[in-house]
Amino acid sequence: MGSMLEPLPATNYRKPQGIRFLEHIRQKTLSYKAYQAIVLIVTFFAYASYHATRKTTSVVKSALDPESDVSLKFSPWWRKTLGRPVSWALGSGWAPFDGADGTALLGDIDVAFLGVYAIGMYFSGHLGDRLNLRIFLTVGMVGTGLFTSLYGVGYWANIHIFYYFLIDQMFAGLFQSTGWPSVVAVVGNWFGKSKRGLIMGIWNAHTSVGNIAGSVIASVLLAYGWGWSFVVPGLMIAFVGLVVFLLLPVSPESVGAVAEEDQVHSPRKNGEEVTEPLLQSDTEVKKKAIGFIEAWKIPGVAPFALCLFFAKLVAYTFLYWLPFYISHTDIDGKYLSSEAAGNLSTVFDVGGVVGGILAGHISDRLGARAITAASFMYCAIPALFFYRSYGSVSVAVNVVLMFITGMFVNGPYALITTAVSADLGTHSSLEGDSRALATVTAIIDGTGSVGAALGPLLTGYISAKSWSAVFTMLMASALVAGLLLTRLVVAEVAAKITESRRQGEPTSRSPALLEV
Repeated sequence: MGSMLEPLPATNYRKPQGIRFLEHIRQKTLSYKAYQAIVLIVTFFAYASYHATRKTTSVVKSALDPESDVSLKFSPWWRKTLGRPVSWALGSGWAPFDGADGTALLGDIDVAFLGVYAIGMYFSGHLGDRLNLRIFLTVGMVGTGLFTSLYGVGYWANIHIFYYFLIDQMFAGLFQSTGWPSVVAVVGNWFGKSKRGLIMGIWNAHTSVGNIAGSVIASVLLAYGWGWSFVVPGLMIAFVGLVVFLLLPVSPESVGAVAEEDQVHSPRKNGEEVTEPLLQSDTEVKKKAIGFIEAWKIPGVAPFALCLFFAKLVAYTFLYWLPFYISHTDIDGKYLSSEAAGNLSTVFDVGGVVGGILAGHISDRLGARAITAASFMYCAIPALFFYRSYGSVSVAVNVVLMFITGMFVNGPYALITTAVSADLGTHSSLEGDSRALATVTAIIDGTGSVGAALGPLLTGYISAKSWSAVFTMLMASALVAGLLLTRLVVAEVAAKITESRRQGEPTSRSPALLEV
């Protein structure tokens, strides 16, 4: 039976302790669908916790720098010392971020975090294809929790040295880079391509759910001291990391699960012999894992990676600066508090959930990932324009326009980082070798993360002169992101025209770009 678990040699796999406990309680082995459910649920909460810890900085930012004139003046970091007593109150700021250069300093921390995150992504993907993803992901989550919490410890320890916060966020970025290549590789191991866009579009809601949770938690805890806004999410991700260690099955082969034919992407075959499970000895893995340069050469990887550079530039500018922008913008003659701005900014992420699901479903129906992604990026341009121009009319108008903007900005971002990455990681040119999943995911999202670092950095400087200039930068980035997919869009359109001329043949549901 396809859904039954057939025993494999004991040396080939070792089930996580949590799985063995569940099977002991149930007195029977788990079905393949049960494993799939566990994978979706565990990885969903795992990456949601990553984003929850990442989102807190954008909420706390306006509390650390409440009255900044966002000028570009700089002063030495040592002008603030450890000697100040803890007499902080919401709205009073926190040295060294409460001065004229506070916004620039916060921007520097953002770019340091995202820069290390982007660099670490390339190495994480390379390692992820060669190591036990369950342990690799657990270490990344516990490390992220540690350094997120240490940032908050600066509140109780009276730390006012800029480089403490800078270095802490650099380490946090390094550990954060382990997350995305790992979870995408695990999900890609368990699910086939036929419904991948829709499944991953729904699953990718973890990004927005994490952002919303991070915003709400950080906003609520600000009243008790901004340190709690970091420590609580840090403890949460460390706990979820332990759940990952106990429960996550990284692949069907790693737990001896056998799927029905074509239900999941088959492992590479050499004649009649199926290759060994994903998590084997380092020696065996090195023979199979695709190289970094070879992964770049897979058709579609480079254009989608470059497209994501500009797409994440837009998305992460909102992620890191939207609460700050809202709290410093006159909306219907009023300025919202840091807590209210943080809560309102969650509407952008709600729109992102809808956009991710919609983009995944449309791309599945059309069998055209590039057309879908490019169309969403082009639609993001007028959405950004209207949000900047009319978002200050009233809170209601701001909410509607923010939702629409989030939908079009996060839709292609979600599609490219999930379904597209998984599709390209199992491209036909690999001849069934799924060992490129984490590497390809890391290349695409790592390149995007460079843009994610650049956007918030530029915003910290450009916003000093004009927020309108910031939105002009974002609209230009969305345009370039769409244009970078032009060749793939043309190829998909040509493939659709060719297919429509073949009478009696159904339209392919597989993305045309993957066979270009």
